[in-house]
Amino acid sequence: MKNTINIDEIKKFLDKANKHTYANKNASKVATTRLKSEDYNFEEGDLIYHDTYFGEKDFIGGEIVYKNENPVLGANYFGFILDNKISEKEIYNFLRQALMLDYESEVPVRGPVEFSIGEWTYNFTVNGNLSNFQGEEQILFKGKIAYRGLIHGGFVR
Repeated sequence: MKNTINIDEIKKFLDKANKHTYANKNASKVATTRLKSEDYNFEEGDLIYHDTYFGEKDFIGGEIVYKNENPVLGANYFGFILDNKISEKEIYNFLRQALMLDYESEVPVRGPVEFSIGEWTYNFTVNGNLSNFQGEEQILFKGKIAYRGLIHGGFVR
C-alpha cells in the first residue's frame, strides 16, 4: 500500500511524539528492541513514532515514523558531551527543556533555533526539509560549547 505523506500531518505528529517521549522526563520507556537499547514509542491514529538509542554520556540512535505500519520518515542522531566538568544530568536536563519547546523550523526534529536560561543556551540549525535534512544542536554553558548533537534524515519511500 502506497502512503501519501502529508507534510503538515507529519509535522504536527512529530511535535506531539517528541513531547511524549525522550524530551518529557516523565515519559515511560517501552520494551527494548535491541540489546542494551533505550526505547520510546508514541502512537496516534495511523501514525507511530519509535525512538531507539544507546549510551548515556555520549549516545547514538534513530527514530522512525510509520504510517499504516509502513516507515515514512527516519532520522539518525549522535550526541556527545564536550565539557566533562559539567554533569551529564545538568546537560541532559537542559536539553530536555529545549526539546519540549515548540519548533521554529520546517524540520521539526529537535528543539527551537535558540533557547536560553541563565548561563545555559541551546542552539539548533538545520539544512534541507523533511524529505532530506541534516542538522546540529549545541548546548553552551557560560558561552562555551558543552554538548553537540548531529542529526540527519528524511523520507523513506
